[in-house]
This record gives sequence, structure tokens and C-alpha cells, in this order.
Amino acid sequence: MSRLQGRIALVTGAASGIGLATARRFAAEGATLILSDRNGDALSDAAKSLPGDGHEVVVMDVTDEQAWIALADRVKTRFGTLDILVNNAGFGKFASIADTTLAQWRSIIAVNLDSVFLGTKYMMPLLAASGRGAIVNMSSIRGIVAGAGTGSYSAAKGGVRMFTKATAIECAAAGNGVRANSIHPGHIATPLTAPAHADAEIARSLLADVPLGRIGQAEEIADGILFLASDESRYMTGAELVIDGGSTAQ
Repeated sequence: MSRLQGRIALVTGAASGIGLATARRFAAEGATLILSDRNGDALSDAAKSLPGDGHEVVVMDVTDEQAWIALADRVKTRFGTLDILVNNAGFGKFASIADTTLAQWRSIIAVNLDSVFLGTKYMMPLLAASGRGAIVNMSSIRGIVAGAGTGSYSAAKGGVRMFTKATAIECAAAGNGVRANSIHPGHIATPLTAPAHADAEIARSLLADVPLGRIGQAEEIADGILFLASDESRYMTGAELVIDGGSTAQ
């Protein structure tokens, strides 16, 4: 249990769901965590639940450029470098294109895609200084295959997928040692998806879309993120890891 021993990792959206599961997995493997979320109380509780010590919490809006600049300065002052960046923060609101307002479109793009750009831009010097920097960006199966009512979300997650590839190629060309990969969960049980899973009709529809016949768990995605963040994936960059119970294989 020391695959990330001595490494500094930043995880956004870390107060619950996949972000929290990832933070716990990383901490169990020896990493020191910087946890970011808008929910300060939940974030504090999350930090207390982690094994090890030295973890930090940062209450911030991931769409705020100045917040990212301040966080980069804080990480540089405290640690001097950053080994892992997990751009996990995101949310979805599903509606037809006709029923989606411009404000809703912009909000989904900002949280799911702009935040990935900002995190990558301002943490890149610290990741490069590490010599073994790893970026894991949260996309979705909706970044690969679309569905009715997923226009803005699919656009954002598809953007994450391609931005990750561009980041990987740019870093490889620069020779800065930073790898970038995206992860694409299918239907996963988290606090954000709980209302949908509680609706019997929606739950049946979701299960019908999963060949393995069950909804995934946040910990199963965290395992994939750990792989992409660790040296076990050292020859992977610009790749996408799909964890969806077979949904996109149909």
C-alpha cells in the first residue's frame, strides 16, 4: 500500500462521490492530499476521514481563475511541487437542446471543462517540476457516446477528452515528464446521481444500458484513477480509460 508514497496529489470535487473515494484511495497508498471543493463542511469531514496526516483542504470554485492562481501559489509555498492533479469536479443537468438555456449551457461547460483547463494551466509548472507529473481528467462515457438530453454535458465531457489528448501531446513535445489521461465512468452511484437512481423508471432504464447488470461504485472509478496516477501507467498518455460495465461496448 505505497504506490503513491511521498507524492503530493490535488483532487477537485473531493468532498463526496468519486472525488472522496479517490482521495481515500490515494491516502491509503501514501499520498499527501490537497482536497478542493465548494462545500467546506463536507470537505473538512472528508479530510478527517483520510489515513495519514498533512492533508490540506481548499474551499474554492473551480471555475474561478483567481482561485486557481492562489491555489498554485499555496501549493508551491507549502510543497514546492505537485505530482498528481485529478480534475474531478463536475455535474450534469440533462435536458433537450431546445429546453437548455444559454446560462445552463455555460454553467455546465464552465464546471466540467473550463475547470480542467484552469487546473491544467496553473498547475502545469508544479507538475513539470515533479518530473513525474500525472494528470487525470474526469470525462464520462458521454464524452464518447451521446444520448438524448445530454447535449451540453456531452459537449463538455467530449471537450475534456480531446483537451486531455492535446495536453498529453504538448507535454510530450516539451519533454516535461507530465502525462495526461482521461477517465470515462458509466453509470455510477454517487450523491449527485442518487435522485435518478431512486426513481424506479430511471433506474430500470439505466440498468438496461449496462451489460454487467449493476450500477458501478465510486471506489471502482477511484481504482482506475489510481492506476492512471501511478507508475503502473507510466507508458500511457493521451489515453482514455473507460469503466462502464460494458455500456459503450454495445
